[in-house]
Amino acid sequence: MTATVPAPAGATSPGRSGRRWGGLAVLAASLLVVVMDMTVLNVALPDLTADLQAGAIAQLWIVDVYSLVLAGLLVPLAALADRWGRRRMLLTGFAIFALASLAALVARSPGDVIAVRALLGVGGAMIMPATLSLIRALFPDARERAFALGLWAATAAVGGAVGPIVGGALLSAFSWHAAFLVNVPLMVLALVAGVLLLPESRSERPGRVDALGVLLSVGGMIAAVYGVKHLGKGDLDPVTALTLLAGLALLTGFVRRCLRQDEPMLAVRLFADPVFRSGVGTALVSSTAMMALLFVGSQWLQLVQGWSPLMAGVALLPMALGGLVGPPLAPTVAARLGARPVVVAGLVVLAAGMLTLWLLPRPMPYAGVAVALLLVGFGTAALGLASALIMGAAPVHQAGSAAAVEEMSYEIGGVLGIAVLGSLAGAVYRHGLPDGAGAAALESVTGALGTPVEPAALAAYTDAFGAVGLAGAAITLVVAVLVWRGLPEDVDVSGGH
Repeated sequence: MTATVPAPAGATSPGRSGRRWGGLAVLAASLLVVVMDMTVLNVALPDLTADLQAGAIAQLWIVDVYSLVLAGLLVPLAALADRWGRRRMLLTGFAIFALASLAALVARSPGDVIAVRALLGVGGAMIMPATLSLIRALFPDARERAFALGLWAATAAVGGAVGPIVGGALLSAFSWHAAFLVNVPLMVLALVAGVLLLPESRSERPGRVDALGVLLSVGGMIAAVYGVKHLGKGDLDPVTALTLLAGLALLTGFVRRCLRQDEPMLAVRLFADPVFRSGVGTALVSSTAMMALLFVGSQWLQLVQGWSPLMAGVALLPMALGGLVGPPLAPTVAARLGARPVVVAGLVVLAAGMLTLWLLPRPMPYAGVAVALLLVGFGTAALGLASALIMGAAPVHQAGSAAAVEEMSYEIGGVLGIAVLGSLAGAVYRHGLPDGAGAAALESVTGALGTPVEPAALAAYTDAFGAVGLAGAAITLVVAVLVWRGLPEDVDVSGGH
Protein backbone atom coordinates (compact mmCIF):
# COMPACT_ATOMS: atom_id res chain seq x y z
CA MET A 1 0.00 0.00 0.00
CA THR A 2 1.35 3.43 -0.90
CA ALA A 3 1.57 5.93 1.89
CA THR A 4 0.61 9.57 1.33
CA VAL A 5 2.49 12.22 3.25
CA PRO A 6 0.82 15.55 3.97
CA ALA A 7 2.44 18.66 2.59
CA PRO A 8 4.84 20.34 4.97
CA ALA A 9 3.61 23.20 7.07
CA GLY A 10 4.50 26.52 5.59
CA ALA A 11 4.66 25.16 2.05
CA THR A 12 2.80 26.68 -0.82
CA SER A 13 0.77 23.84 -2.29
CA PRO A 14 2.09 22.79 -5.67
CA GLY A 15 -1.33 21.57 -6.66
CA ARG A 16 -1.91 18.75 -9.11
CA SER A 17 -0.91 20.67 -12.21
CA GLY A 18 2.17 20.13 -14.29
CA ARG A 19 3.90 22.95 -12.43
CA ARG A 20 5.43 20.48 -9.98
CA TRP A 21 7.05 18.60 -12.88
CA GLY A 22 8.35 21.91 -14.18
CA GLY A 23 9.69 22.56 -10.70
CA LEU A 24 11.38 19.15 -10.74
CA ALA A 25 13.01 20.08 -14.06
CA VAL A 26 14.45 23.21 -12.42
CA LEU A 27 15.79 21.19 -9.46
CA ALA A 28 17.26 18.50 -11.69
CA ALA A 29 18.91 21.02 -14.02
CA SER A 30 20.49 22.90 -11.12
CA LEU A 31 21.78 19.63 -9.66
CA LEU A 32 23.24 18.72 -13.06
CA VAL A 33 25.27 21.95 -13.10
CA VAL A 34 26.57 21.43 -9.55
CA VAL A 35 27.56 17.82 -10.17
CA MET A 36 29.20 18.68 -13.49
CA ASP A 37 31.24 21.34 -11.72
CA MET A 38 32.77 18.62 -9.54
CA THR A 39 34.31 16.85 -12.54
CA VAL A 40 34.75 19.54 -15.21
CA LEU A 41 37.74 21.07 -13.40
CA ASN A 42 39.73 17.85 -13.80
CA VAL A 43 39.85 18.57 -17.53
CA ALA A 44 40.53 22.30 -17.18
CA LEU A 45 43.24 22.01 -14.50
CA PRO A 46 46.28 21.52 -16.79
CA ASP A 47 45.52 24.66 -18.85
CA LEU A 48 44.63 26.64 -15.73
CA THR A 49 47.86 25.57 -14.02
CA ALA A 50 49.99 26.54 -16.99
CA ASP A 51 48.30 29.93 -17.42
CA LEU A 52 48.46 30.95 -13.75
CA GLN A 53 51.71 29.10 -12.94
CA ALA A 54 50.08 27.33 -10.01
CA GLY A 55 52.39 25.24 -7.86
CA ALA A 56 51.62 21.78 -6.47
CA ILE A 57 50.11 23.10 -3.23
CA ALA A 58 47.96 25.65 -5.08
CA GLN A 59 46.72 22.94 -7.44
CA LEU A 60 45.77 20.80 -4.47
CA TRP A 61 43.73 23.60 -2.94
CA ILE A 62 42.09 24.50 -6.24
CA VAL A 63 40.82 20.92 -6.48
CA ASP A 64 40.01 20.32 -2.80
CA VAL A 65 38.53 23.59 -1.54
CA TYR A 66 35.21 23.13 -3.36
CA SER A 67 34.39 19.79 -1.70
CA LEU A 68 35.76 20.93 1.67
CA VAL A 69 33.54 24.01 1.80
CA LEU A 70 30.51 22.17 0.40
CA ALA A 71 30.80 19.28 2.86
CA GLY A 72 31.40 21.59 5.80
CA LEU A 73 28.37 23.82 5.16
CA LEU A 74 25.77 21.17 4.27
CA VAL A 75 24.42 20.70 7.80
CA PRO A 76 24.14 24.32 8.98
CA LEU A 77 22.76 25.59 5.67
CA ALA A 78 20.18 22.79 5.48
CA ALA A 79 19.07 23.64 9.02
CA LEU A 80 18.95 27.36 8.17
CA ALA A 81 16.88 26.59 5.06
CA ASP A 82 14.30 24.78 7.22
CA ARG A 83 13.80 28.04 9.12
CA TRP A 84 14.50 30.69 6.48
CA GLY A 85 12.81 28.98 3.53
CA ARG A 86 14.12 26.22 1.26
CA ARG A 87 13.23 27.96 -1.99
CA ARG A 88 14.84 31.17 -0.76
CA MET A 89 18.00 29.24 0.13
CA LEU A 90 18.01 27.50 -3.26
CA LEU A 91 17.59 30.74 -5.23
CA THR A 92 20.32 32.40 -3.16
CA GLY A 93 22.56 29.43 -3.99
CA PHE A 94 21.81 29.89 -7.70
CA ALA A 95 22.83 33.55 -7.49
CA ILE A 96 26.05 32.82 -5.58
CA PHE A 97 26.98 30.04 -7.99
CA ALA A 98 26.47 32.33 -10.99
CA LEU A 99 28.40 35.25 -9.46
CA ALA A 100 31.28 33.02 -8.38
CA SER A 101 31.50 31.52 -11.87
CA LEU A 102 31.48 35.01 -13.41
CA ALA A 103 34.28 36.04 -11.04
CA ALA A 104 36.59 33.57 -12.81
CA LEU A 105 36.91 36.20 -15.56
CA VAL A 106 38.93 38.45 -13.26
CA ALA A 107 40.98 35.66 -11.66
CA ARG A 108 44.66 36.53 -12.13
CA SER A 109 46.34 34.21 -9.62
CA PRO A 110 45.92 30.73 -8.10
CA GLY A 111 44.62 32.41 -4.94
CA ASP A 112 41.84 34.06 -6.96
CA VAL A 113 40.77 30.68 -8.38
CA ILE A 114 40.84 29.12 -4.91
CA ALA A 115 38.52 31.91 -3.69
CA VAL A 116 36.19 31.32 -6.67
CA ARG A 117 36.09 27.59 -5.97
CA ALA A 118 35.36 28.22 -2.28
CA LEU A 119 32.45 30.51 -3.18
CA LEU A 120 31.16 27.85 -5.59
CA GLY A 121 31.24 25.42 -2.65
CA VAL A 122 29.04 27.81 -0.64
CA GLY A 123 26.54 27.96 -3.50
CA GLY A 124 26.62 24.20 -3.94
CA ALA A 125 25.95 23.64 -0.24
CA MET A 126 22.87 25.87 -0.53
CA ILE A 127 21.59 24.14 -3.66
CA MET A 128 22.08 20.41 -3.09
CA PRO A 129 20.06 19.67 0.09
CA ALA A 130 17.40 22.22 -0.89
CA THR A 131 16.66 20.25 -4.07
CA LEU A 132 15.80 17.14 -2.04
CA SER A 133 13.74 19.06 0.53
CA LEU A 134 11.75 20.79 -2.21
CA ILE A 135 11.07 17.50 -4.00
CA ARG A 136 9.49 16.36 -0.73
CA ALA A 137 7.30 19.48 -0.76
CA LEU A 138 6.42 19.22 -4.46
CA PHE A 139 5.48 15.52 -4.34
CA PRO A 140 3.52 14.58 -1.20
CA ASP A 141 2.42 11.31 -2.85
CA ALA A 142 5.04 8.65 -2.06
CA ARG A 143 4.94 6.90 -5.45
CA GLU A 144 5.27 10.14 -7.43
CA ARG A 145 8.02 11.25 -5.06
CA ALA A 146 9.94 8.01 -5.61
CA PHE A 147 9.78 8.49 -9.39
CA ALA A 148 10.87 12.13 -9.03
CA LEU A 149 13.81 11.10 -6.84
CA GLY A 150 14.70 8.45 -9.41
CA LEU A 151 14.96 11.20 -12.02
CA TRP A 152 17.00 13.24 -9.53
CA ALA A 153 19.44 10.33 -9.08
CA ALA A 154 19.64 9.86 -12.85
CA THR A 155 20.57 13.52 -13.19
CA ALA A 156 23.38 13.10 -10.65
CA ALA A 157 24.74 10.06 -12.52
CA VAL A 158 24.60 11.86 -15.86
CA GLY A 159 26.24 15.01 -14.47
CA GLY A 160 29.28 13.12 -13.23
CA ALA A 161 29.82 11.46 -16.61
CA VAL A 162 29.00 14.50 -18.77
CA GLY A 163 31.27 16.93 -16.90
CA PRO A 164 34.50 15.78 -18.58
CA ILE A 165 32.83 15.88 -22.02
CA VAL A 166 31.60 19.43 -21.52
CA GLY A 167 34.99 20.46 -20.15
CA GLY A 168 36.86 18.87 -23.03
CA ALA A 169 34.58 20.44 -25.63
CA LEU A 170 34.88 23.90 -24.08
CA LEU A 171 38.66 23.70 -23.74
CA SER A 172 39.02 22.67 -27.37
CA ALA A 173 37.45 26.00 -28.41
CA PHE A 174 38.06 28.40 -25.50
CA SER A 175 40.34 29.02 -22.52
CA TRP A 176 39.98 27.43 -19.08
CA HIS A 177 37.66 30.31 -18.08
CA ALA A 178 34.90 28.64 -20.11
CA ALA A 179 34.74 25.78 -17.62
CA PHE A 180 33.44 28.33 -15.10
CA LEU A 181 31.47 30.66 -17.36
CA VAL A 182 29.24 27.89 -18.71
CA ASN A 183 27.52 27.92 -15.29
CA VAL A 184 26.38 31.53 -15.55
CA PRO A 185 23.55 31.36 -18.15
CA LEU A 186 22.36 28.03 -16.74
CA MET A 187 22.09 29.41 -13.22
CA VAL A 188 20.40 32.62 -14.36
CA LEU A 189 17.82 30.52 -16.22
CA ALA A 190 17.33 28.30 -13.15
CA LEU A 191 16.89 31.39 -10.97
CA VAL A 192 14.10 32.78 -13.16
CA ALA A 193 12.38 29.40 -13.54
CA GLY A 194 12.68 28.74 -9.80
CA VAL A 195 10.90 31.99 -8.96
CA LEU A 196 8.05 31.04 -11.30
CA LEU A 197 7.66 27.32 -10.59
CA LEU A 198 8.92 26.40 -7.12
CA PRO A 199 6.83 26.69 -3.93
CA GLU A 200 8.27 28.02 -0.70
CA SER A 201 8.73 25.39 2.00
CA ARG A 202 9.73 25.58 5.66
CA SER A 203 9.84 23.14 8.54
CA GLU A 204 7.09 23.50 11.12
CA ARG A 205 9.66 22.50 13.77
CA PRO A 206 13.04 23.79 12.55
CA GLY A 207 16.15 22.65 14.36
CA ARG A 208 18.31 24.93 16.45
CA VAL A 209 21.09 26.70 14.58
CA ASP A 210 23.43 27.40 17.49
CA ALA A 211 26.94 28.82 17.15
CA LEU A 212 28.70 25.92 18.90
CA GLY A 213 26.85 23.35 16.80
CA VAL A 214 27.85 25.18 13.62
CA LEU A 215 31.51 25.29 14.69
CA LEU A 216 31.51 21.59 15.59
CA SER A 217 29.81 20.45 12.37
CA VAL A 218 31.69 22.72 9.97
CA GLY A 219 35.07 22.19 11.61
CA GLY A 220 34.52 18.45 11.95
CA MET A 221 33.44 17.88 8.36
CA ILE A 222 36.21 20.01 6.86
CA ALA A 223 38.91 18.42 9.00
CA ALA A 224 37.64 14.88 8.42
CA VAL A 225 37.30 15.29 4.65
CA TYR A 226 40.71 16.99 4.44
CA GLY A 227 42.31 14.19 6.48
CA VAL A 228 40.79 11.41 4.38
CA LYS A 229 41.80 13.14 1.14
CA HIS A 230 45.43 13.48 2.21
CA LEU A 231 45.53 10.03 3.77
CA GLY A 232 44.42 8.64 0.42
CA LYS A 233 47.28 10.46 -1.31
CA GLY A 234 49.81 8.69 0.91
CA ASP A 235 50.42 11.74 3.11
CA LEU A 236 50.51 9.75 6.35
CA ASP A 237 52.25 12.45 8.37
CA PRO A 238 51.50 13.75 11.89
CA VAL A 239 49.57 16.76 10.56
CA THR A 240 47.24 14.59 8.46
CA ALA A 241 46.69 12.12 11.32
CA LEU A 242 45.98 14.90 13.83
CA THR A 243 43.64 16.66 11.40
CA LEU A 244 41.65 13.47 10.82
CA LEU A 245 41.45 12.71 14.56
CA ALA A 246 40.41 16.29 15.31
CA GLY A 247 37.68 16.07 12.68
CA LEU A 248 36.32 12.82 14.11
CA ALA A 249 36.42 14.28 17.64
CA LEU A 250 34.54 17.42 16.57
CA LEU A 251 31.90 15.36 14.74
CA THR A 252 31.48 13.11 17.77
CA GLY A 253 30.95 16.19 19.90
CA PHE A 254 28.40 17.51 17.39
CA VAL A 255 26.45 14.23 17.40
CA ARG A 256 26.38 14.11 21.20
CA ARG A 257 25.19 17.73 21.30
CA CYS A 258 22.39 16.94 18.85
CA LEU A 259 21.29 13.94 20.90
CA ARG A 260 20.89 16.17 23.96
CA GLN A 261 18.62 18.65 22.14
CA ASP A 262 14.88 18.32 21.52
CA GLU A 263 15.06 20.05 18.11
CA PRO A 264 18.69 19.62 17.02
CA MET A 265 20.36 21.17 14.01
CA LEU A 266 20.75 17.68 12.55
CA ALA A 267 18.22 14.96 13.46
CA VAL A 268 20.81 12.24 14.15
CA ARG A 269 18.13 10.08 15.78
CA LEU A 270 16.94 9.29 12.26
CA PHE A 271 19.73 6.70 12.19
CA ALA A 272 17.75 4.62 14.68
CA ASP A 273 15.39 3.74 11.81
CA PRO A 274 16.75 0.73 9.83
CA VAL A 275 15.08 2.03 6.65
CA PHE A 276 16.93 5.34 6.94
CA ARG A 277 20.23 3.59 7.75
CA SER A 278 19.88 1.26 4.78
CA GLY A 279 19.13 4.15 2.42
CA VAL A 280 22.18 6.09 3.63
CA GLY A 281 24.42 3.02 3.34
CA THR A 282 23.20 2.45 -0.22
CA ALA A 283 23.85 6.07 -1.19
CA LEU A 284 27.31 5.99 0.42
CA VAL A 285 28.54 2.83 -1.29
CA SER A 286 27.01 3.80 -4.66
CA SER A 287 28.81 7.15 -4.58
CA THR A 288 32.07 5.48 -3.52
CA ALA A 289 31.98 3.01 -6.41
CA MET A 290 30.94 5.53 -9.06
CA MET A 291 33.50 8.21 -8.15
CA ALA A 292 36.32 5.66 -7.96
CA LEU A 293 35.35 4.29 -11.35
CA LEU A 294 35.17 7.76 -12.94
CA PHE A 295 38.48 8.81 -11.40
CA VAL A 296 40.57 5.71 -12.17
CA GLY A 297 38.71 4.97 -15.41
CA SER A 298 39.31 8.41 -16.89
CA GLN A 299 43.03 8.09 -16.09
CA TRP A 300 43.14 4.64 -17.71
CA LEU A 301 41.44 5.90 -20.85
CA GLN A 302 43.86 8.81 -21.24
CA LEU A 303 47.13 7.27 -20.09
CA VAL A 304 46.81 3.63 -21.13
CA GLN A 305 44.52 3.95 -24.15
CA GLY A 306 46.11 7.27 -25.15
CA TRP A 307 42.82 9.07 -25.75
CA SER A 308 42.26 12.80 -25.43
CA PRO A 309 40.31 14.18 -22.45
CA LEU A 310 37.29 14.75 -24.72
CA MET A 311 37.40 11.21 -26.11
CA ALA A 312 37.85 9.82 -22.61
CA GLY A 313 34.78 11.74 -21.51
CA VAL A 314 32.75 10.34 -24.40
CA ALA A 315 33.99 6.84 -23.52
CA LEU A 316 32.44 7.21 -20.05
CA LEU A 317 28.97 7.83 -21.50
CA PRO A 318 27.73 4.21 -21.03
CA MET A 319 27.55 4.94 -17.29
CA ALA A 320 25.33 7.94 -17.99
CA LEU A 321 23.16 5.84 -20.32
CA GLY A 322 22.64 3.20 -17.63
CA GLY A 323 21.94 5.94 -15.10
CA LEU A 324 19.21 7.36 -17.32
CA VAL A 325 17.38 4.01 -17.36
CA GLY A 326 17.87 2.40 -13.95
CA PRO A 327 16.82 5.03 -11.36
CA PRO A 328 13.57 6.19 -13.06
CA LEU A 329 12.55 2.56 -13.67
CA ALA A 330 13.22 1.38 -10.11
CA PRO A 331 10.07 2.80 -8.38
CA THR A 332 7.74 1.09 -10.88
CA VAL A 333 9.45 -2.26 -10.33
CA ALA A 334 9.49 -1.68 -6.55
CA ALA A 335 5.74 -1.05 -6.56
CA ARG A 336 5.29 -4.64 -7.81
CA LEU A 337 8.13 -6.51 -6.13
CA GLY A 338 8.78 -4.41 -3.04
CA ALA A 339 11.53 -1.91 -2.31
CA ARG A 340 13.96 -4.29 -0.59
CA PRO A 341 14.62 -6.67 -3.53
CA VAL A 342 14.93 -3.77 -5.98
CA VAL A 343 17.48 -1.86 -3.84
CA VAL A 344 19.52 -5.02 -3.29
CA ALA A 345 19.27 -6.01 -6.97
CA GLY A 346 20.55 -2.56 -7.94
CA LEU A 347 23.55 -2.98 -5.65
CA VAL A 348 24.23 -6.45 -7.06
CA VAL A 349 24.13 -5.10 -10.64
CA LEU A 350 26.48 -2.28 -9.64
CA ALA A 351 28.84 -4.84 -8.06
CA ALA A 352 28.63 -6.98 -11.22
CA GLY A 353 29.76 -3.99 -13.27
CA MET A 354 32.72 -3.40 -10.99
CA LEU A 355 33.61 -7.11 -10.98
CA THR A 356 33.55 -7.15 -14.77
CA LEU A 357 36.63 -4.91 -14.74
CA TRP A 358 38.53 -7.52 -12.74
CA LEU A 359 37.43 -10.39 -14.99
CA LEU A 360 38.27 -8.75 -18.33
CA PRO A 361 41.26 -10.14 -20.25
CA ARG A 362 44.54 -8.23 -20.42
CA PRO A 363 45.15 -5.98 -22.24
CA MET A 364 41.73 -4.72 -21.23
CA PRO A 365 39.40 -4.11 -24.22
CA TYR A 366 37.33 -0.93 -24.16
CA ALA A 367 34.20 -2.87 -25.21
CA GLY A 368 34.35 -4.79 -21.92
CA VAL A 369 34.91 -1.57 -19.97
CA ALA A 370 31.86 -0.05 -21.68
CA VAL A 371 29.75 -3.01 -20.51
CA ALA A 372 31.06 -2.52 -16.98
CA LEU A 373 30.19 1.19 -17.08
CA LEU A 374 26.70 0.43 -18.39
CA LEU A 375 26.07 -2.06 -15.57
CA VAL A 376 27.31 0.38 -12.93
CA GLY A 377 25.07 3.11 -14.33
CA PHE A 378 22.07 0.79 -14.39
CA GLY A 379 22.89 -0.28 -10.83
CA THR A 380 22.35 3.27 -9.65
CA ALA A 381 18.68 2.27 -9.61
CA ALA A 382 19.52 1.42 -6.00
CA LEU A 383 20.64 5.02 -5.48
CA GLY A 384 17.37 6.47 -6.74
CA LEU A 385 15.28 4.19 -4.56
CA ALA A 386 17.56 4.84 -1.59
CA SER A 387 16.76 8.55 -1.92
CA ALA A 388 13.06 7.75 -1.72
CA LEU A 389 13.63 5.63 1.40
CA ILE A 390 15.76 8.30 3.09
CA MET A 391 13.31 11.12 2.44
CA GLY A 392 10.25 8.96 3.14
CA ALA A 393 11.56 7.53 6.41
CA ALA A 394 12.12 11.01 7.86
CA PRO A 395 9.18 12.96 9.33
CA VAL A 396 8.10 15.89 7.20
CA HIS A 397 9.55 18.50 9.55
CA GLN A 398 12.95 16.75 9.41
CA ALA A 399 13.21 16.71 5.60
CA GLY A 400 16.09 19.17 5.76
CA SER A 401 18.10 16.90 8.05
CA ALA A 402 17.39 13.89 5.83
CA ALA A 403 18.50 15.84 2.76
CA ALA A 404 21.70 17.00 4.49
CA VAL A 405 22.57 13.44 5.55
CA GLU A 406 21.97 12.11 2.05
CA GLU A 407 24.13 14.80 0.48
CA MET A 408 26.85 14.16 3.06
CA SER A 409 26.77 10.47 2.14
CA TYR A 410 27.43 11.43 -1.50
CA GLU A 411 30.27 13.77 -0.56
CA ILE A 412 31.90 11.33 1.86
CA GLY A 413 31.38 8.47 -0.58
CA GLY A 414 33.08 10.44 -3.34
CA VAL A 415 36.02 11.29 -1.09
CA LEU A 416 36.37 7.67 0.05
CA GLY A 417 36.12 6.39 -3.51
CA ILE A 418 38.99 8.57 -4.73
CA ALA A 419 41.08 8.39 -1.55
CA VAL A 420 40.74 4.72 -0.57
CA LEU A 421 40.16 2.97 -3.89
CA GLY A 422 42.44 5.47 -5.64
CA SER A 423 45.17 4.61 -3.13
CA LEU A 424 44.59 0.93 -3.81
CA ALA A 425 45.09 1.60 -7.52
CA GLY A 426 48.35 3.38 -6.75
CA ALA A 427 49.61 0.52 -4.57
CA VAL A 428 48.78 -2.14 -7.18
CA TYR A 429 50.38 -0.02 -9.90
CA ARG A 430 53.63 0.41 -7.98
CA HIS A 431 53.73 -3.28 -7.09
CA GLY A 432 53.51 -4.16 -10.78
CA LEU A 433 56.52 -2.09 -11.80
CA PRO A 434 59.91 -3.78 -12.28
CA ASP A 435 62.79 -3.11 -9.90
CA GLY A 436 64.66 0.09 -10.65
CA ALA A 437 61.71 1.70 -12.40
CA GLY A 438 62.71 5.13 -11.17
CA ALA A 439 61.07 7.71 -8.95
CA ALA A 440 59.11 9.38 -11.76
CA ALA A 441 57.54 6.08 -12.86
CA LEU A 442 56.73 5.16 -9.27
CA GLU A 443 54.98 8.49 -8.80
CA SER A 444 52.58 8.10 -11.74
CA VAL A 445 52.06 6.50 -15.13
CA THR A 446 52.85 9.86 -16.72
CA GLY A 447 56.38 9.64 -15.35
CA ALA A 448 56.87 6.26 -17.02
CA LEU A 449 55.80 7.37 -20.51
CA GLY A 450 58.67 7.43 -22.97
CA THR A 451 60.93 5.34 -20.71
CA PRO A 452 61.94 1.65 -20.97
CA VAL A 453 59.40 0.75 -18.27
CA GLU A 454 56.44 2.22 -20.18
CA PRO A 455 54.95 -1.17 -21.29
CA ALA A 456 55.21 -2.54 -17.75
CA ALA A 457 53.69 0.65 -16.31
CA LEU A 458 50.71 0.56 -18.68
CA ALA A 459 50.09 -3.12 -17.86
CA ALA A 460 50.43 -2.38 -14.13
CA TYR A 461 47.89 0.45 -14.29
CA THR A 462 45.47 -1.81 -16.16
CA ASP A 463 45.82 -4.34 -13.34
CA ALA A 464 45.25 -1.50 -10.86
CA PHE A 465 42.04 -0.57 -12.67
CA GLY A 466 40.86 -4.17 -12.38
CA ALA A 467 41.80 -4.27 -8.68
CA VAL A 468 39.63 -1.20 -8.06
CA GLY A 469 36.78 -3.09 -9.71
CA LEU A 470 37.31 -6.13 -7.48
CA ALA A 471 37.50 -4.06 -4.28
CA GLY A 472 34.48 -1.97 -5.27
CA ALA A 473 32.47 -5.11 -6.02
CA ALA A 474 33.38 -6.68 -2.67
CA ILE A 475 32.43 -3.56 -0.70
CA THR A 476 29.16 -3.16 -2.60
CA LEU A 477 28.18 -6.80 -2.06
CA VAL A 478 28.84 -6.49 1.68
CA VAL A 479 26.54 -3.46 1.82
CA ALA A 480 23.95 -5.35 -0.27
CA VAL A 481 23.87 -8.11 2.37
CA LEU A 482 23.55 -5.56 5.18
CA VAL A 483 20.72 -3.77 3.36
CA TRP A 484 18.91 -7.07 2.75
CA ARG A 485 19.12 -7.83 6.46
CA GLY A 486 18.34 -4.28 7.59
CA LEU A 487 15.37 -3.38 5.42
CA PRO A 488 12.00 -4.77 6.52
CA GLU A 489 10.55 -7.19 4.01
CA ASP A 490 7.40 -5.12 3.53
CA VAL A 491 9.04 -1.70 3.16
CA ASP A 492 7.56 0.38 0.33
CA VAL A 493 8.75 3.40 -1.62
CA SER A 494 7.40 5.72 1.09
CA GLY A 495 9.93 4.32 3.55
CA GLY A 496 7.05 2.86 5.57
CA HIS A 497 6.24 -0.76 6.30
